[in-house]
This record gives sequence, structure tokens and C-alpha cells, in this order.
Amino acid sequence: MIVITGPTASGKTGRAVDVAKALGGEVISADSRQLYRGMDIGTGKDLAEYGDIPYHMIDICEPGYRYNLYEYLRDFDTVYNDICDRGRMPVLCGGTGLYVESVVNGVRLPEVPENTALRTRLKGRSLAELTEMLSRIKVLHNTTDVDSCQRAIRAIEIQMYYREHPDEAVLTEPHPMKNVTIVGVDIDRENRRRRITTRLKKRLDEGMVDEVKALIDGGVKPDDLIYYGLEYKYLTLYVTGQLQYDDMVSQLEIAIHQFAKRQMTWFRGMERRGFTIHWLPWDMGQSEFVETVKKLL
Repeated sequence: MIVITGPTASGKTGRAVDVAKALGGEVISADSRQLYRGMDIGTGKDLAEYGDIPYHMIDICEPGYRYNLYEYLRDFDTVYNDICDRGRMPVLCGGTGLYVESVVNGVRLPEVPENTALRTRLKGRSLAELTEMLSRIKVLHNTTDVDSCQRAIRAIEIQMYYREHPDEAVLTEPHPMKNVTIVGVDIDRENRRRRITTRLKKRLDEGMVDEVKALIDGGVKPDDLIYYGLEYKYLTLYVTGQLQYDDMVSQLEIAIHQFAKRQMTWFRGMERRGFTIHWLPWDMGQSEFVETVKKLL
């Protein structure tokens, strides 16, 4: 398998499509929000970019649903095996570091049910309190996966379940995949910030506010959209009258820049944990990028 990863706005999708075209591949998304139907502009699906290249793990569930890592790994296995069985090359593409690392590390999880009593007990706790609580029962590589109270509570719920079911926790032990080449799209901070700003303006011009309004009008609860973070958090706060437009744009832009930094922190952590990421320049020519990936293979 080939992995194409990197921070937001680095141009990963186009690179993955180019590689898939050259190697008879199909793209598997590793983006935690492109899973949802109707969340198109805010997640930057850009489906036209795929052309005739098949893509997977996009538009597979309804907005408002809280898809989790267990489900991702389960569904990834199905897609990956199908692609391999047909003699095609799987190209995993996305910037959700938790998904990328868990797949490559061969982690498989038991299904963890909701713990209503625990959720009731933790309701109302601050994010700082929940993160501190989680850090006492789990080593946190960074806080990318606990950037909201709901996610922190779910993470605590999962860890408590593992404590109570140690036989199932054994399933979480890694079994790293073999023959995986990880390519990172390397973009400097200045260009990354510029591209994020330009992209945000473009998405707003394309109707991102109307997209959020349509989701809410279609029955998705505002709190569920806020749960998804970034664009959906801040636009929902604007649409529901909790933020002025200019404040929304300003705060969202800052949040995306911070998110990109957290992504890079995760990837650097992966390297410290023994994964080799081959970083290629974001502005490398198309043919040179593809030929370099071929050589890495």
C-alpha cells in the first residue's frame, strides 16, 4: 500500500490521484469528516479531482452520526481487501493522523458500547478536566483526538472499557502492515498559511454557509455539527447567532492554522515512534512526484 499524507491544504488528494493513475490504484480516504454525506464544501471533498479513479470511505454515513475509529478500521479492512483481491494498488490518502497510524500499525479494536452512567457522570466537566482525566489512564501523543468534550468523554469511555475487558484490549496490540510506503507532502509554514487563507475564502464564496444551513434545516442538530470541529463548528456558531460573521472567519482561520500544526506534531510523533515518512515537496512537478514514489516502492 502507498500512503499519501500531510497537513491540510498541502495538496494531498491531487498527489494521490496522480499516483493511483500511474500505478493502477484506487484511493482510500483517511479523512475523518469526508465520511459524511452532505458535508462537501467544508471538508474539501473535491470529488471532481478524482476523475475516473475510484475512491472509497467518502460519503458512507449520514451527517450527525458519530463515526469512530473502530468503525473506520473495520470498514477499511473491507475496502482494502477488495482492492487487493482485484489486483489494484490501495492508495491511502488523508491527514487524520490517528486513522493513518492505526491502519499502518495494524491496530484492530473491539466494539465499545456506550456507557450511559459514565457519560452522565462526566457531563458538564471542562475539556481541560477531561483531558487531564484521560491522561491518567492513557498516554496522549497529542490532543488531536480530544479537541472537544464529547470526544474526550468517548476516549475515556473506551479506556474504561478496556480496563474492564482486558481480554478484548489485547486486540489493540499493533501488528504493523508490511510493504507500506508512506509519503508526506511537505509544505513550508508560510505557503501552508497562505493556501489555508485562500482556500477558506474560496469555500465561503462557494456557499459553505448555505451548506451548514441546509444540514441544520435537514435535521442535523447544531451540537452534532459543532462536534465535527473546524468549519462546521464555527459556521454553526455563526448560523445560530452565537458569532458575528467577521469573528467567525477570523476564529476559524486561526483554528485551521492550529489544526495544521497539530497534524504536523502527529506526523513527527509517528516518525519518533518508528515510522518512516518520505517527505516530498508540495510544489514538486507532477511527473517527478510520481516517478519518485515509484522509486520509493
